[in-house]
Amino acid sequence: MRKGTLRQILLITDGCSNHGEDPIAMAALAKEQGITVNVIGVLDQDTIDESGLREIEGIALSGGGISQVVYAKQLSQTVQMVTRKAMTQTLQGVVNKELKQILGPDVSLEDLPPEKRGEVMEVVDELGETVELEVLILIDTSGSMKTKLPTVKEALLDLSLSLNARIGDNRFAVFVFPGKRGNVEKIVDWTPKMEELSTVFPKLTSGGLTPTGPALREALTYFERKRSLRSLIRDDESYFEGSM
Repeated sequence: MRKGTLRQILLITDGCSNHGEDPIAMAALAKEQGITVNVIGVLDQDTIDESGLREIEGIALSGGGISQVVYAKQLSQTVQMVTRKAMTQTLQGVVNKELKQILGPDVSLEDLPPEKRGEVMEVVDELGETVELEVLILIDTSGSMKTKLPTVKEALLDLSLSLNARIGDNRFAVFVFPGKRGNVEKIVDWTPKMEELSTVFPKLTSGGLTPTGPALREALTYFERKRSLRSLIRDDESYFEGSM
């Protein structure tokens, strides 16, 4: 099985979007482009707004990802669990697709004998440790998230440490919404580690609307830009090799 790059958007929010396009439609578009959208809803009290909960679940469902609603103090282990679980889910999907090509359209992982299924899951686990991973993190910085931002920062630093224990390469980018001058603002460009969050986070201001849809659209554009740049570099390399 050819190793590619797993691409994820991790959305951290505490409620309903109230500005711009439908975030559920944007998540569906991400899935079409091979990007998984995971959503973590952060609670303050025992309750979360019903429409907020529906939106969190709807975004993850449309984006082929996982949603989890947690208290701020549980955020660190949840961020890690959701990211890794989504990786396994994506890889299982890829393996299932390859099994269907080899064994026929009616065969899935569950249909294999237990020992064969065990062997396939070992491959999935190994890929989970070696595959390249790109995670674009979208953080809701609307007014109600203000007290939760220090916890979000710690959770993301823990995620970086946890994922860098893998063999495969990781790259992270961090966007916040709303931004200072628009719906979205990039605060960390693609990087294998997230130490710079410690300097960037204290300067963040919170407040304003919650443009979740526009934030997801910007994340997709950013992934696409990165991919275009990569193919441009590859074409250049081929050109130079061909002319030598």
